[in-house]
Amino acid sequence: MKADNPFDLLLPAAMAKVAEEAGVYKATKHPMKTFYLAITAGVFISIAFVFYITATTGTAAMPFGIAKLIGGVCFSLGLILCVICGADLFTSTVLIVVAKASGRITWGQLAKNWLNVYFGNLVGALLFVLLMWLSGEYMTANGGWGLNVLQTADHKLHHTFVEAVSLGILANLMVCLAVWMSYSGRSLMDKAMIMVLPVAMFVASGFEHSIANMFMIPMGIVIRNFASPEFWTAIG
Repeated sequence: MKADNPFDLLLPAAMAKVAEEAGVYKATKHPMKTFYLAITAGVFISIAFVFYITATTGTAAMPFGIAKLIGGVCFSLGLILCVICGADLFTSTVLIVVAKASGRITWGQLAKNWLNVYFGNLVGALLFVLLMWLSGEYMTANGGWGLNVLQTADHKLHHTFVEAVSLGILANLMVCLAVWMSYSGRSLMDKAMIMVLPVAMFVASGFEHSIANMFMIPMGIVIRNFASPEFWTAIG
């Protein structure tokens, strides 16, 4: 269905149909295939957080908003990888509720898919934590990379329960908006570019992405407990 405009994008009604069909496909896919794709998504989001940490290390002298914007744009790589490569990310998979609202899937199918994807994302994130630890990346920039991880993880752990849930909902809202808008695109570039600003917005604003935290917090725990003496000497 083509929109009646020179940009040849899908109209909102057509986007809703795409979301519905995507939800049916995800909810009825073989559970093991879903789990493997969820592991992949956990790795993709972890890669994006590594990009965020690398880009924001050493930016303490920059204006707060600019440094966060740079990090947010870098983090958008994660959602772009998930959407373009077909990985199953929990915070975008919640959109299968559209298929439930249309009566195309059951509550049981929805719940099983969400649980499968959530734990698959966790496995992928933890596997990437292990890989990053073995790489010794935390010593980059004379330990600045690892220090950035520690400070970022520590900040996340100081939210109250209500704050954490609220910030998680806000991040999920922006992820869903980004994915929903990507349904309007017809080319890879359309889909990728439309997702950058919603993701950059929630990262720059300090919203909490539950799957990203599956990488960041364990990475901080590992560095705090197992970093070499050289690391602690380097960061003072």
